[in-house]
Amino acid sequence: MPHFKPQLQIRQLEVSRLTPAAAIRIQNELRTHVKIQPFQKTLKTIGGADISFNRFSTTAYAVFVVLDASSLNLVSRSYFVGELEFPYIPGLLSFREIPLLLEAWDRLEIKPDLMMMDGQGIAHPRRLGIASHFGVLTHSPTIGCAKSKLIGEFEEPTNEAGAYTPLCIEDEEVGVAYRTKRNTNPIFISPGHLMDVSSILTVMKRLKGKYRIPEPTRQAHIYANEIRLKALH
Repeated sequence: MPHFKPQLQIRQLEVSRLTPAAAIRIQNELRTHVKIQPFQKTLKTIGGADISFNRFSTTAYAVFVVLDASSLNLVSRSYFVGELEFPYIPGLLSFREIPLLLEAWDRLEIKPDLMMMDGQGIAHPRRLGIASHFGVLTHSPTIGCAKSKLIGEFEEPTNEAGAYTPLCIEDEEVGVAYRTKRNTNPIFISPGHLMDVSSILTVMKRLKGKYRIPEPTRQAHIYANEIRLKALH
């Protein structure tokens, strides 16, 4: 199998012809490019991404939203409609969704200082969830924000907004279980690229809202469904 430069991954691959074993080899290569470090930018804008599709359909609607980090007002957004060419396989979600997300990213006029992705960062069996994968490809700071745990062990956070506990794989802390509001299940936050756990906790404190899902990914989810429903009608 040829050696691929990180910035060319997925853009030049025919993912429909990619085997799961080959995808895993690519993940193991790309994981060496992930950088876990304190966030080094001034946070003025924060982005969210999501993909929506109809059941039994391969047509998908990939979107980005960019919010002002202080007011959480919309700054920019983009979308791309395309076909899902890789099957759903746990642990290989990025190969299914990133080709479409990259197209929507290219159409985004204002790139955010930080991206929050709907999925895992390094809280992944090969430490390369969709947030880490996307961050390496675009050289962007990213956070993985997942509604459910993929891997790791944690203790239940106390029933208070902002409570969190470490999410660990063996002795390695790969993220946190974070309770965004009382009486809801925690979400699972992990560094993607150019972030660390301390930095993502600082960001989460700025994203206090009325909902379980943080506003960047919540707004992206709303926009993706809006685009999908408009296409149906």
